[in-house]
Amino acid sequence: QVQLRESGGRLVQAGGSLRLSCAASGRIFEINNMGWYRQPPGKLRELVAEITSGGNTNYADSVQGRTTISRDNSKNTLYLQMNSLKSEDTAVYYCYGNRMGSLYWGQGTQVTVSS
Repeated sequence: QVQLRESGGRLVQAGGSLRLSCAASGRIFEINNMGWYRQPPGKLRELVAEITSGGNTNYADSVQGRTTISRDNSKNTLYLQMNSLKSEDTAVYYCYGNRMGSLYWGQGTQVTVSS
């Protein structure tokens, strides 16, 4: 089992920045891809960014250029740095980890961007 716990979500003004963290615990060895999804109010969950164990990254077009995903394997933590936030970034943000084909999810953290 893998446990993931997000933190860092808060209310922020448009144009601001924040960093989300996702701490992994449990059977964290052999976690391959990790990433962030988000679910805006009334919408489906969507991919924000993902990173492989080797550090390759992929971003949604909507956040490309103003978002950075990173992972610190020594701290077992995944990060999402978001800049130039927009009202449409308002969502619950979930981190996930893929370990040997099984997906694990955190409980989510709320990000609200006020215009």
